[in-house]
Amino acid sequence: MKALFLIFHGFNPSNGISKKIHYQVNALQICGIDTRLCYLQEDNDKKQRLIDSTILCDYGNGIKSKILKRIEYTSILKYIQKENIDFVYMRSNHNANPFTLWMAYKIRKAGIKILMEIPTYPYDQEYAGLLKQRKILIDKCFRYLLAKQLYRIITFSDYNSIFGIQTIKISNGIDFSQIKLKQTINDTNKELHLIGVAEIHYWHGFDRLIKSLAHYYETFPEYKVYFHIVGDFFSDRERNEILPLIQQNHLEKYVIIHGAKYGNELDQLFEHADMAIGSLARHRSGITHIKTLKNREYAARGLSFIYSETDNDFENMPYIMKVPADESYINILNIIDFHKKLVLSPSEIRNSISSLSWTNQMKTVLKAII
Repeated sequence: MKALFLIFHGFNPSNGISKKIHYQVNALQICGIDTRLCYLQEDNDKKQRLIDSTILCDYGNGIKSKILKRIEYTSILKYIQKENIDFVYMRSNHNANPFTLWMAYKIRKAGIKILMEIPTYPYDQEYAGLLKQRKILIDKCFRYLLAKQLYRIITFSDYNSIFGIQTIKISNGIDFSQIKLKQTINDTNKELHLIGVAEIHYWHGFDRLIKSLAHYYETFPEYKVYFHIVGDFFSDRERNEILPLIQQNHLEKYVIIHGAKYGNELDQLFEHADMAIGSLARHRSGITHIKTLKNREYAARGLSFIYSETDNDFENMPYIMKVPADESYINILNIIDFHKKLVLSPSEIRNSISSLSWTNQMKTVLKAII
């Protein structure tokens, strides 16, 4: 079988989403599917659509190229027909509109199944503010019409249907060959190092942990807790929430912002860390149940971690610590105590999620369509 894995953006080597997409494509290939990856590339303002490393359509540069990359899908249709693609795996970019609708309609009419992955659902709450609400308005107008062209919607939530279409429920997976297992067990008798790796959105709730650290350090404790934030701010909203909190509470020594890191630099930060921070405020975007990629990456590294949502793959694991899904302080003493009582090794934590490989997740998808 032949598949086209279609995304509507490009890649960033430090971005977890970029890595995830390559893992998914590789997993489909391991499952015996001849999979081609279609994506956008921008270099010196020149915009192109590529299939793997071959240019499918060159949009040039300037304003015209910015428009064409959002509305030109004829090249994709021609490729699908020429290559006899059996199904399309499309990753939603919250971009239901007349042009994606037309493309999906043509694909369905050709007898080709379309699967659309919605990485996070629901997602309307992510678009706070008037400008962002305008961005999602077109998607709201066309999402149900687009859904009618789909065979299934792939979700990491517990929803049986989305936009009236039956879902295929999977977990975010892991490519274990690409994630290094933590080797170092640090001395935590006097200090504990927490790490949060993400493109920083308000629903990660890192500000919540920083406020809790400020509360903890009001008592001048001897035991030191450090929070290493690894990643760039998504917008000024997150930057303006987090940086003043650090400065006003004199936490510069204890909350360290490293920026985006990947490769060996990221590996070294994980070696220095003792425990990881997942999402602490998904409730802000209206999400209660989700299977995040980051939780799985932390477990694959061999780290215990903290989160607030419901993730059915981890709820009963002895190495996770849950905090309330609200705006309350997180008890730092509880974190210290939890880590002191943890007896599992990094390899034991990693082995606990062996079933969550991307290959297994893609097998679930393929069973639903073959």
